[in-house]
Amino acid sequence: MRNFVIIGGGIGGLTLALMLAEKGIHAQVYEAAAELRPLGVGVSILPHASRELCALGLGPALERSGISATHSWFFNRFGNVAYCEALGTAAGFDAPQIQIHRGDLQTLLLSALVARTGTRTVMTGHRCVKVEQKGDAALVHFTDPAGRALPPVRADAVIGADGIHSAVRAQLYPGEGGPIYSGVNMWRGVARWKPFLDGRSYIRAGWLSHGKMVIYPIRDAIDADGNQLINWVAEIETPDHARQDWNRRGRLEDFIGAFEDWHFDFLDVPALIRASDRILEYPMVDREPLPRWSFGPVTLLGDAAHPMYPRGSNGAGQAILDARALADAMAAHGGVADAFAAYENSRLEATANVVRTNRTRPPDAILKLVYERSGDRPFERIEDIVSPEELAAISSSYRAISGHERGQGV
Repeated sequence: MRNFVIIGGGIGGLTLALMLAEKGIHAQVYEAAAELRPLGVGVSILPHASRELCALGLGPALERSGISATHSWFFNRFGNVAYCEALGTAAGFDAPQIQIHRGDLQTLLLSALVARTGTRTVMTGHRCVKVEQKGDAALVHFTDPAGRALPPVRADAVIGADGIHSAVRAQLYPGEGGPIYSGVNMWRGVARWKPFLDGRSYIRAGWLSHGKMVIYPIRDAIDADGNQLINWVAEIETPDHARQDWNRRGRLEDFIGAFEDWHFDFLDVPALIRASDRILEYPMVDREPLPRWSFGPVTLLGDAAHPMYPRGSNGAGQAILDARALADAMAAHGGVADAFAAYENSRLEATANVVRTNRTRPPDAILKLVYERSGDRPFERIEDIVSPEELAAISSSYRAISGHERGQGV
């Protein structure tokens, strides 16, 4: 029996383990954290990725834990509507767009994996520090949370799904350097709030030069008052940023000034921000696409392979698509090398295109165009500024590149 090892118990790693188990292939997951806790904020899973989770039988649980999105709205910072389009099943896809707390999604995946494979499939408190190739196999070295060495593990295949600071990637590309800062800093949070618009919408507003917001609900009916849990992201162009740590605390005074006058008819934005239990700060970063992910019995997946700007709701989704491609390849090919080659062939260039497009022309480009054409001033009719067809073309072009245009399998 071959021994497959997945480094990282995040969304990509857990999804891959589930998809391999579906095909009768056991993989052991090793996670650096001492325990898997529901940390983080919101994430949006586009139809091409939620379709894969639904195929695992997780559709009902996703609908219960998150929000099935219906519309994507674009506003300027004065609350004028620039563009709106349907999402998910409301747009004719055969799978929903799910807006969910990242911790809820991770917990859902972990529960499903444990139910199907047992509690010993995920080993916490194992930080990968080295992968040593031994012919066609590998020896994976770990330390515990205190830094003490743990017994190494032999593996016939090692999949590095250990995020943007991947130890596996650093070993494969030792001279690469750190993530590349975009010039945009982000602050994130969640707040209990009354539903706005139809209670299932995804909002983008403003532009980076002054301040941009992304706002969407991620849990429904969380209390007796009918409040939702609302996820928000504030983005501002700034030369300053700190190291990438999803759980780094942010300060309200560092960014709230850009949004103090954002009092829309349907939402008081600064009040929503102030209602958050805590604020996280994270710089918008990515890495240059790699020429290859696989070296002998070792490959990469998700953010370890292709970290991208969180624009276009594609980070978690592309990791899920990686997992599907790799699980299918490992089931179809007897040898690890052939499986990894097939996996790279289907995903390497596709993800590189998303990384590059997220830098230049994500859906947010709609806001940039409106900002420039309007001179950052209020307007009554978007048709007086830019044609709706031009805005729709930006959205359609991004869907085609990221693989979730209708007719691309969803």
